[in-house]
Amino acid sequence: MNGRGRWGVKINTPAIVSGDDADAQAFITAAGITNSTQQSAINTLVTSLKGYGIWTKMKAIYPFVGGTANSHKFNLKHPEDATYAFRLGFNGGWTHTSTGAKPNGTNAYADTFLNALTSLTNNNYHLAHYSRTQKTTGGEVDMGCGEFATAKMIAIDQYYAGAGKAFVAGDYNTSLITNADTNTLGMIVGSRTSQTSAKLFMNAVQKGSTLTLSNPNIQPNGKFYLGANNTTPIEYSSKECAFASIGDGLTDTEVANLYTAVQAYQTTLGRQV
Repeated sequence: MNGRGRWGVKINTPAIVSGDDADAQAFITAAGITNSTQQSAINTLVTSLKGYGIWTKMKAIYPFVGGTANSHKFNLKHPEDATYAFRLGFNGGWTHTSTGAKPNGTNAYADTFLNALTSLTNNNYHLAHYSRTQKTTGGEVDMGCGEFATAKMIAIDQYYAGAGKAFVAGDYNTSLITNADTNTLGMIVGSRTSQTSAKLFMNAVQKGSTLTLSNPNIQPNGKFYLGANNTTPIEYSSKECAFASIGDGLTDTEVANLYTAVQAYQTTLGRQV
């Protein structure tokens, strides 16, 4: 901005670019985002999600902006440095850059501290993960949690057992949705909106669904891990993540709108795929 110095001499000071939206600004401040393009991208992402009516459905949003482990850990919905705010706890080998956070595929995972049983509504939830890595081998879970003794699981995988995509939406034996599409670039979304409806999407295109009646109480009692499956970390991922979210179930239209908002966000940051 322009102003006057002590002796009336005109001086120029740099404009301060910040998020116009209060929620965006809270994240920008907490994560220490100083780059004006990144600030603008966050602000537009938040206002777009609110405009689409998706913001209130989100429990956790990880936009992976700022290029460091410290900036990547914050939850856009509640940008506090605390486990109750579902900020990420990185474990193992991660690479943090301006394009996202990449786990090493052997021991890396991020604890979201978000428990599926206590934080999600039964038969009403979604997971989303934006990958910038094309994989051709392996079975890697992008994010998930499970109770293996009871076969309860909520997880998404962009290269399930080395042969396509998968969304587990409750009982592993009856609610596993798979698809042979082997593209792992872009955003996979798994969404359950009722006891009899769960769907799998890739870049807003539906790839599979199930109408199988799920167990009335299907949420596992465990925290979601990003970059692996939980209860103990297994099936480690090596895909660079540029966005992830956890929240209520999304309709087909909401999945499409989420992809539109996230793809625009990635494009602003020059890291879209």
